[in-house]
This record gives sequence, C-alpha cells and structure tokens, in this order.
Amino acid sequence: MAIASINPATGEKLKEFKAHSDVDIEKALQRAVSAFEKHRRESFPRRTELMMAAASLLDQEKKELARIITLEMGKLFRDSVAEIEKCALGCSYYAENAERFLEDEPAQTSAGRSYLHYEPMGAVLAIMPWNFPFWQVFRFAAPALMAGNVGILKHAANVPQCALAIEQLFCRAGFEDGIFQTLLIEADQAEKLIVDPRIKAVTLTGSEKAGSAVSSLAAREIKKSVLELGGSDPFIVMPSADFGLAVKTAVKARMQNTGQSCIAAKRFFIADKIYDKFVDQFVDQMRSLKVGDPFDEAIEIGPLANDNIRNGVHEQVQKSIAMGAKCLTGGNRIAGPGFFYEPTVLVDVPREAPAFREEVFGPVATVLRVRNAEEAIELANDTTFGLGASAWTNEKNEQELFASELQSGMVFINSMVASDPRLPFGGVKRSGFGRELGAAGIREFMNAKTIWIA
Repeated sequence: MAIASINPATGEKLKEFKAHSDVDIEKALQRAVSAFEKHRRESFPRRTELMMAAASLLDQEKKELARIITLEMGKLFRDSVAEIEKCALGCSYYAENAERFLEDEPAQTSAGRSYLHYEPMGAVLAIMPWNFPFWQVFRFAAPALMAGNVGILKHAANVPQCALAIEQLFCRAGFEDGIFQTLLIEADQAEKLIVDPRIKAVTLTGSEKAGSAVSSLAAREIKKSVLELGGSDPFIVMPSADFGLAVKTAVKARMQNTGQSCIAAKRFFIADKIYDKFVDQFVDQMRSLKVGDPFDEAIEIGPLANDNIRNGVHEQVQKSIAMGAKCLTGGNRIAGPGFFYEPTVLVDVPREAPAFREEVFGPVATVLRVRNAEEAIELANDTTFGLGASAWTNEKNEQELFASELQSGMVFINSMVASDPRLPFGGVKRSGFGRELGAAGIREFMNAKTIWIA
C-alpha cells in the first residue's frame, strides 16, 4: 500500500512518501536504545518541562496542525482543531500527574520495608490508525514518555504528514533524538520490528484483524501488548430520558468524525413507548445534515477517509437491506469528487445483518425497538464487541442495571461515550485488552517491581 496523502474531499493526491529502508529502521532502533538509557533516568521535573513545551506548541500551532489532519483524512476542520486541543490537554494532564501515578506503593508485610516500584520498559512500538491521527498517538505518547519509555510510531499509510509532524513537534519541544521517532514503513516491516528484541512492547489501535495479527506476533515473542480495537457501541434510550437531548446527542454520537470512530454509537435501542417519536425526529435531523467540504464552517459531515472505506460501508448497507432492513434515509454514495456518503438510517434490521453484527465505519445508524431495559441489554450484549455503551434514563434502578449488566469497557449514563485523559479507556471481548489514559494507562508499559527489604 502506497504511503501517500490523498485529500478525501477531492480525491487529489497531495504527496507521496518513500518507505523507510531496513537501514533506516536499524538506525532508529539504535537511537531508541541509546535514548532510553538516558531518558529513563531523567527527573520528573525535566520530563514535565518537556511535555509542557509540547502542549504549548500544540496550542500555538493548532490551526496549522489541524489543517494537515483535514487534508489527509477529511475530518471537519473545527473538529481537527478540537483534536489538537485535546492532545495539548493530554500532554498537560500527564505532565502534572505522571509522577504521582508512578510513586512507590508501600505494602504491609513482615519485611522491614516492602513496596511496589514502577520502572519503564524501554522502546514501545505504537501502530496507530488514521481516524484520530494526532489524538490516538498522543494518548499513547504523553504517558509513555512521561513514564521514561521511548516511542516508535508506525502510523497509517494515509496520514504520513501527520506522523512526521508529530515527531517534529516532540523534537521541537526539546525531547532528545530517539525519544520519539516516526517510521514510514509497510506492514511487513512492522512485523520485523515487533519481533526485534529492542522493542519491548506494542500498542495498537485498529481493526480486529490487525489486532489479532499484532498481538499473536507479540505473544510469540513474550511481549506485552495493548489493543484498542473496533466497536459496535449501543445507544439505549428509555422513556424517562430527556428526550430532546437524547435525540440530539444520538445524532452527534453516530456522526462524529463522519461515523469513523470506534466509540461512535452504532446500534440504537429505543423503548417501544418512545420509538416512533424518536425515529421521526432522528431521521429528520440526520436528513438535514449538510455534507461537503470539511473546511466549510457550515458543513456538518465530511468525506470518508478513502474510497475503499466508502465502498465497504455501502456494501454493508446494501446487504442489510437485502436481508430485510428498511432504509428510511440515505443509503447511497454521493456522486462527484471525493468520498462522500449519505447520512443513513436503517430500521427493522435482522440480527444477522451486517448493520447489526459488524462494525459499520461510516455515517450509518441502526435503530431497533425494545420492550424494556432487559431486552435492550440482551440485544446490546449480542455482539462480539465490547468497547463503550451509552444509556439514557433518569430512573436510578435502570441506571444501575445498565452500569452493571452492559458488557463493555465503558458505560456512559445520559452522555455519549468519549475518551478523557482522566479516565481509563479500553474495551472487552473483541474490542481489545489493556487500558489507555488515566493512571491505568501510564502503568501498562511499566515493570511493577516488588521490592522486599528484610
């Protein structure tokens, strides 16, 4: 697959890049090993100074960096700006909290002194996706670098300019050569990196297929891996919910990043009592969304990242309709330049249809009627995924039921699922394992060393 920037709004190739050679990779690994030996001994105040400098650069240059995101993967420009702002927030959060998260933890034993001590592991390979090309990287890099690890990034092939800009930003913030490096490489070169003994762990955000391949390879080498994979997140609305807010948020939760988000709401389970009213308003709001140039402030939906993704979404929609689903709006590719797809709502979707069973990575919502909270939970859990879930109810007993019974890594009550640096992020089942963000995230790539002093 070519490493190239192609504008999804026009289909125009902006720039093509040559993959790094095996010689380049070897030099990068040597730099990483050398940098780690110094960086792991760096004081927390010094690491904090560097990470705050990175946060400052992100804030100062957010519009320039956001433009790269929008040109390479099609995100609305205002959302690209918000993504850069979130990266700055993540950097500041770990700069302020990393030392506290990694403090020695005393243990009461028969020893004179015993405690848990956290030590960095070394070079961590990050295999990252294109849909949040800065945030996905920074939510790994900020905690990893603050912990004393060093990072090597293998980014998605369609966002090379984002990948290079991130490396340059860390360098300009003052991080020494080798602490964070970008490699523009193909999949087979990434496999060689995983098995190299100088790579101590791997983190991947991506598809089930990619996660299975990477984690299998890492496991054979007895290496730690963290996986954040796909999702088919449920969005449940009960009669007691704030109806207007629930409908408005449902549209936002499904259509964020043109539906290209692992934590986007994808399957909507609506209580029978409010189902017809919900569908009417939901379809009206979806149909009214303005699709077009992501740099246009009036536009609400941009293009999909590439034509393969658009064709895949269309195939899932058409197969679902052939199996009995009804399309209330949308359902077609938009003619003309760029990779645009109509905002789409499907109802009466059979359980075995792609729109129910698979992750649909585009602006397509599946809406289903349920009798009660128990049926909503049963249907919501009928999936191989388990990333996030959103449930809307003002009844306390239902809130507790959803919180305890939904099989997912995250449950949000009366709010859409979102990542927050202060809270662990990750899923269960085939949505992956391990956690990013929060205290749990920074500890994933640490050696929790037991110290016993008699």
